[in-house]
Amino acid sequence: MTSKSFFLVGGAGFIGSHLARHLLGPPHDGIVTIFDNMSSGREWHFSDLLPNPRFAFVRGDVTDLAALTATMRGHDTVFHLASNPDIAKAQVDPTIDFYQGTLLTQQVVEAMRRSGAKTILYASGSGVYGDLGFVEAKEEDAGALPISTYGASKLAGESLISAYCYMFDLRGRSFRFGNVVGPRQTHGVGFDFVKRLLADSTHLDILGDGRQSKSYIHVDDVIRAMLTAYRGCDKVYDVYNVATGDYITVAEIAELAVAVVGLTARKVDLRFSGGDRGWKGDVPIVRLATDRIRGLGWHCERTSREAMQAALSSMLGDFQSGRMK
Repeated sequence: MTSKSFFLVGGAGFIGSHLARHLLGPPHDGIVTIFDNMSSGREWHFSDLLPNPRFAFVRGDVTDLAALTATMRGHDTVFHLASNPDIAKAQVDPTIDFYQGTLLTQQVVEAMRRSGAKTILYASGSGVYGDLGFVEAKEEDAGALPISTYGASKLAGESLISAYCYMFDLRGRSFRFGNVVGPRQTHGVGFDFVKRLLADSTHLDILGDGRQSKSYIHVDDVIRAMLTAYRGCDKVYDVYNVATGDYITVAEIAELAVAVVGLTARKVDLRFSGGDRGWKGDVPIVRLATDRIRGLGWHCERTSREAMQAALSSMLGDFQSGRMK
């Protein structure tokens, strides 16, 4: 495994920048290439890695199959992290998750077939399950019914990867993450709260009623889960839920954000928009069974609350340093 070469599609983003650093450290000694069009990635995420002779950044678009294939050639393992980062945008642009999700996955697996890359690890999401309320979703549960185009796109991506694995002798892993948080994050509920509070500390606008409840998992735990499944499973293709096993509400996140920014809770007016979800297509309650990934020896080092608190502190530092606008 240590001599493998890694190709990170969409690697200039939040998760990809952490993954690249991990893959450039021991026990790995292969090359690491980020391929990204920088539509949502940030150069400061990886600029300190550029002097490393094992690292390369290639600015390119996944829709350019020839360029993607040529750049991918010579790599063993592909991490597919590219997707639409703005889940709610589909309300006004219904095709965004096809063009920035499903189509990109088709391009990636076809480039793998042409270039000779053999293993793909795919960042899917809990949106594939749809709205199950407090029912704990298991990977083997049939009849997934996404309620958003984002979830539908992720489910389609999983299906494409599975098909290519069996038809063209690839090896694949899909990961249905909880909400991933951590340093260098550029979107998400915690990010939005910190940004709004820094702009106006008198009040905080919050979508929904604040009772939305989900797992928030630290990016370090996510990367360890992906690499655990990469090393520890010999199946042609498999799917893993990756989450903390505990949950935190949006209202609790708002209170954490207020404290992290250094404000007093009673002096900030929390303004809830009402309704049981943030937007149409949002899944307000998410519960994920994690027995499968834990069965490979992985465990989560931070709870949802601990992960979110650490992430909020990091995001505050990014804003204060001027790296984040």
